[in-house]
Amino acid sequence: MLGWRRFVWVGVGGSVAILLVLAIFILSMNPFGNLPPLVFASHAITDINQRFQFPALIRSKKYDSAVIGASDSRLLRPVALEHVFGGRMVNLAINAGQAYEQYRLADLFMREVDHPRTLLIGLDHVWCDDDADTVRITSRGFPEWMYDDDSWNDFVYMLNATAVEISGRRLGVALGINKGRFPAGYEVFTPPESAYDPVKVRRKLWKDEQPHAIEAVVPAYVPTSAKRESWRFPALIWLAEIVNRFKGRVVLAFMPLHVASQPTPGSEEAARQEECKSRIAAIAQRKGAPLIDFDIPSKITTKDANYWDPRHYRIAIAERIVDDIERALATRQDDPDGDWRYVDGPRTAAIATN
Repeated sequence: MLGWRRFVWVGVGGSVAILLVLAIFILSMNPFGNLPPLVFASHAITDINQRFQFPALIRSKKYDSAVIGASDSRLLRPVALEHVFGGRMVNLAINAGQAYEQYRLADLFMREVDHPRTLLIGLDHVWCDDDADTVRITSRGFPEWMYDDDSWNDFVYMLNATAVEISGRRLGVALGINKGRFPAGYEVFTPPESAYDPVKVRRKLWKDEQPHAIEAVVPAYVPTSAKRESWRFPALIWLAEIVNRFKGRVVLAFMPLHVASQPTPGSEEAARQEECKSRIAAIAQRKGAPLIDFDIPSKITTKDANYWDPRHYRIAIAERIVDDIERALATRQDDPDGDWRYVDGPRTAAIATN
């Protein structure tokens, strides 16, 4: 009996010792950069889940300007945007970012940054989804505990294998074995340009159909007032809060979806999208914020060679979008070549009341 008791106590003691060592290791490595620093003065990102890593970028106090959005905003290079807006820009766009997740990142940025300068909001369909208030996160998970004001309560959520693994990578960075990721939130996530295969891309864009002209629905669907009022855009409450609360300059931009995935002109889906855009334009107008719409048939969205898939454009197009944003803000007009529509001031009010 004594032997069994000793065996049990040794097992329990060993388990506690291992747990304690792992806890100290996690606490020291600070894998998400969310705990008070004990060993490293600055955080190094070594994980691909931006939801868990970007709060540390915000709290670093290095940035006074930010991009929020989904993956279709991730290729907007912070250094290029700084030439347009000035300040110190961080790209906080996240893969498959739901509207609620983007809202939480923007909320944290507004709470943590003392003198915010510019917020560029990259818009896509998630802000217009009718289930945005119920489908708030993805299978990647969202760490609400990282977005509050108490860092010490985070530790209880970090005693797991994932935190140990990322801590190991963080140690690798300190030893020069690994490299940190996402400097200023930016990383080229698309394949290398040398791997571009237009045949494969065309299949993705057109869903195995042959490329063809997009024919409008005739007669066009015209929603009644009752129908328009019935359409739900629950995420716009969060968008309005972001726009109204941000103390600096706000710019909103719909990212360019390939034309084959845009709603068919004249369809009910297209009418619903235009209603959502009108309501977003009204939100922007109340702030005096410009809205630049790249999500239209254009020389960008109708050219297959500009894309990897329906949502993700190539690096050259990302640079072109930044240049176009600069031109749109300077001219305050639609693009003569049709790349964008510019919505501002009285024009916004007109759209919002249609």
